[in-house]
Amino acid sequence: MDITRTSDTWWKNAVFYCLDVETFQDSDGDGIGDFNGLIQRIDYLAGLGVTCLWLMPFYPTADRDDGYDITDYYSVDPRLGTLGDFVEFIRTARDRGIRVIADLVVNHTSHEHPWFQASRSDPNSRYRDWYVWRDEIPKDGPTDLVFPDKEDSNWEWDEVAKQYYLHRFYKQQPDLNIGSSAVRDEIRKIVGFWLELGLSGFRVDAVPFLLETVGIAGRVDLAPHDWLCDLRAFLSRRQGDAILMGEVNLEPEEVRRFFGDEDGDELHMCINFNLNQTMALAVARGDAGAMVHGMRALSSLPKNAQWGNFVRNHDEWSLDKLTEAERQEVFSQFGPKEDMQLFGRGLRRRLPTMLNGDEARIRMVYALMFSMPGAPVLFYGEEIGMAENLAIPGRMSVRSPMQWSDEKNGGFSTAQPEDLRRPVVSGKRWGPATVNVAAQRRDDGSMLNWIERLIRRRHETAEIAYGKWSIVPVRQASVLAVSYDWDGRVVLVIHNLSSKPTEASFDVEPTAGWQGLIDLFGRGDFSLAKNGAVHVELEAYGCRWFRVRRSGDTILL
Repeated sequence: MDITRTSDTWWKNAVFYCLDVETFQDSDGDGIGDFNGLIQRIDYLAGLGVTCLWLMPFYPTADRDDGYDITDYYSVDPRLGTLGDFVEFIRTARDRGIRVIADLVVNHTSHEHPWFQASRSDPNSRYRDWYVWRDEIPKDGPTDLVFPDKEDSNWEWDEVAKQYYLHRFYKQQPDLNIGSSAVRDEIRKIVGFWLELGLSGFRVDAVPFLLETVGIAGRVDLAPHDWLCDLRAFLSRRQGDAILMGEVNLEPEEVRRFFGDEDGDELHMCINFNLNQTMALAVARGDAGAMVHGMRALSSLPKNAQWGNFVRNHDEWSLDKLTEAERQEVFSQFGPKEDMQLFGRGLRRRLPTMLNGDEARIRMVYALMFSMPGAPVLFYGEEIGMAENLAIPGRMSVRSPMQWSDEKNGGFSTAQPEDLRRPVVSGKRWGPATVNVAAQRRDDGSMLNWIERLIRRRHETAEIAYGKWSIVPVRQASVLAVSYDWDGRVVLVIHNLSSKPTEASFDVEPTAGWQGLIDLFGRGDFSLAKNGAVHVELEAYGCRWFRVRRSGDTILL
């Protein structure tokens, strides 16, 4: 593929940045972030190198689940601004070369949504079958609980309707009935509405639950994956380069189905939970074996599909795909205390505290993630090494206000601390007095400036996004080496997961035509031995990215 054609599939080589409007920047001093505040930070995000913003829910909400309990899909929560503010934000982001996608949360609504209120109050309402109602809890219904610490059933009795309704998440979030054609039509309308206002796609929340028909009474005349295919076709008709990025935390072979069986005509991207979990295990062990296994377990993707790789997301760091022994191994390293864990399956910490502030190790993990097959996804504050606030309950511990400076409230808001949406991280080591954007922008060796360079190199290394990858066998257990071959160009990425320096050694077939290695982080070229042997010295937690030089190549630095 010619490099000029990569913009047709922009998401493959994009750098995504996930943020919550209400915790990013407050412009009016009420303690809640808003779109006007976000607009003031667009130049910061553009300078960082972000090419696509992923917005967590900003719609009107009953505020029982941080915005994921929506009461109106066609507006902006008044606390965050107006539709006019949203459009101004989209225009400003586009001017800076940044696309925007948003959470599409349509597997459930808030119980305060007018649809649900109409559904429960009148059996003859047109909204009655927009939700899943049963006279009795069915024996063949779903039994696994998403939030076992808060719920003990997927069914809730409603005194008004005199029936049970299905909820896979919290009881205040009744599931929409995907078996209803009216619901499916409404989802298309929601998608079309926000595309018209400038979105470039959606991160689709909880896709397996959205497509689930278990628990719906009677015969369901719906093939869920056919409907997902239809939704993508609708999206593409309305806006040809818009995307659907799916939250699909299933086993690798099951995730593949959500891209589309053969033609890749369902989701454009899936967030790569499986590789994220094997990365956690590999980093905890200081051994690349788990990553090798995890990469090899990934399904091959359709031509126009991509993984979304991440270190930290907005929920708990889920470890549910690891064995119990492996999970306990990670817990013992990165979250040994009970209040650092959640649901017995995940961690409620950010990476810097998990690694006790070891900056070399932290940087290695981000370089590793950025070099994996797929597009990198950052969560706000990762670029400065923000910590979590364990004083905030549950999954919200990682959703504290952004730390812009050492000023009051970390520069997030001029409100009184007790009026903030959530408390700022406290303490001398991790609080905004020490960890903030302003100080790091003035420090050439800071995490922020290093992440900026990493993002720039990732943009320039399209081989990772588009190339065919293969694991390079090395003799050192702590080293992961991966090569990417794309259109005759080869990139080699090498990472040392160990706290001890080592040398990565491997052999190159003479037919490969390698003549040298160009260090993409600017530390000089490396020649190869005549017999094809390669030796690369790596520091403790060292990482090196190389572009292979072949005879006759134009040198790309």
